[in-house]
Amino acid sequence: MPLSNRITRLFEIEYPIIQAGMVWASGWKLAGAVSNSGGLGIIGAGSMYPEVLKEHILSFRANSTKTFAVNLPLLYPEIDKHIETIIKEKVPIVFTSAGNPRTWTGKLKDHGIKVVHVVSSTSFAKKAEAAGCDAVVAEGFEAGGHNGREETTSMVLIPMVRDAVGIPVIAAGGIATGRQMLAAMVLGAEAVQIGTRFVASHEASSHLNFKEAIIRSEEGSTHLSLKKLVPVRLMKNAFFDRINDAEMRGADREELLNLLGRGRAKQGMFEGDLEEGELEIGQVAAMLRDILPAGDILRNIWSEFTVALSSPLKGNLQ
Repeated sequence: MPLSNRITRLFEIEYPIIQAGMVWASGWKLAGAVSNSGGLGIIGAGSMYPEVLKEHILSFRANSTKTFAVNLPLLYPEIDKHIETIIKEKVPIVFTSAGNPRTWTGKLKDHGIKVVHVVSSTSFAKKAEAAGCDAVVAEGFEAGGHNGREETTSMVLIPMVRDAVGIPVIAAGGIATGRQMLAAMVLGAEAVQIGTRFVASHEASSHLNFKEAIIRSEEGSTHLSLKKLVPVRLMKNAFFDRINDAEMRGADREELLNLLGRGRAKQGMFEGDLEEGELEIGQVAAMLRDILPAGDILRNIWSEFTVALSSPLKGNLQ
């Protein structure tokens, strides 16, 4: 049965399961599949030109009557154009990240848009609440993509953020199963945001090479890198090795920028270059062994959650 809490009521969804807005993976097809299955699908605007974002919003609405969100990294160079599109197209929910939530939250809320901000610390969570955000995503160190410099794990971050703010907390980072979802909610979250598991789905727009690399990955296949720029968790490959070697010998910001170059994430995740591309993915990739329809992923997680909820300690106390 669906669950009712502050998050499901806020977003008008059946299940407190949110698909993360990941660059080069989260187009309208993935968002639509998740929303149509009872969760909250998110279109990832960070890898889209303004006109492309509009196309994805229109395509989502042509294929779903459910609610959805747009993920908006606040460091995006043409963010004003994305904001204009979001307001004009009456996007109901926006998840912001990588920046100061005060900058755009007020304007978005003035147009009736619900705003959620992704945080990696209690101090940022408090700032998001003060800025008027409706909820926060507490994203632990295990997460893929851009991450917090503090390297706080989800098991520590979630309860700390829950105690620090009064608005609902959504847990992210290292969550791909119903058991992990239950653990996050016991710690104080009212929903989970899941990225890596949904990258390994049929509907994700990421390249099949990348999806197959994810399900082949093992413990230790990812590492948090580029902390002198914007910290990002990467899958290890030839590009990662060069970055890691440079960081180990103390390379400065300029050298790291030159090594990164332009379009590196697109080259890896969207075009499928597994050696020279930037492959952003979470630690939980090591647990995944199949590529499934997004709806099946959501239903599997919810089924595992309900089973774990009914007998979470069965066999563990004997």
